[in-house]
Amino acid sequence: MKFGLFGINTGPCANPDTAAAAAQAAEAAGFESLWTGEHIVLPDPQVPPSPVPPETPFIDSAAALAFVAAHTKKVRLGTGIIILPQRNPVVLAKELASVDVLSNGRLIFGIGIGYLKPEFEALGAPFDHKGPRSEEFLAAMIALWSMEKPEYHGRFVSFGGVNAMPRPVQKPHPEIVFGGHTPQAYDRAARLAKGWFGFALDVEGTAGCVAGLKAACQKHGGRRLKSASRRAANRSRHGQAKPTWA
Repeated sequence: MKFGLFGINTGPCANPDTAAAAAQAAEAAGFESLWTGEHIVLPDPQVPPSPVPPETPFIDSAAALAFVAAHTKKVRLGTGIIILPQRNPVVLAKELASVDVLSNGRLIFGIGIGYLKPEFEALGAPFDHKGPRSEEFLAAMIALWSMEKPEYHGRFVSFGGVNAMPRPVQKPHPEIVFGGHTPQAYDRAARLAKGWFGFALDVEGTAGCVAGLKAACQKHGGRRLKSASRRAANRSRHGQAKPTWA
């Protein structure tokens, strides 16, 4: 069992001194990883399903992880999560490759597809086809990270005849995890990622998600959850966990 600390970019840790102190204390205590959360904007006034008041600060994940990377040496650094269909995948690939380089290969790329329609509208990002859009954006990012001559042509993103340096330190690319509590989310995690990011779950809720993940893994070639959970993490007072696959 390895433990991670959630929220290194929000709440009290939106203050740089607090974030640096928390990161260093977590590393000294043996925590395996530090994780950011993300909302670029929040509905004001707060309305369901918005999770927190609009005054809640969220430092950008890439900036926050690069900052704490400079104040630590070995703790891993995860986006928990980045809302991928809201982002330009080419720009995001550059930002996260930069974090991986600056941290000497410590990045974990955690992905969510989002659920706050007002946030998408404020960003000018389409709210439809979030799942397919996320899968295509991820494939485009992996192309930029791993292909000698990056090229990708899809429905939502297309490029060729370009390059983006530096590449991530981790080869072929940083570890990928998917979040979400639906059958579609479990399916994406089983097909496209090394692990799953659960958030704000009690024991009963976690058990239901793990059952869904196991079913998705069996559907896609019988992948199995690692025993002694390599990175099952209690990241906050909610006890969220991330099983990973062998």
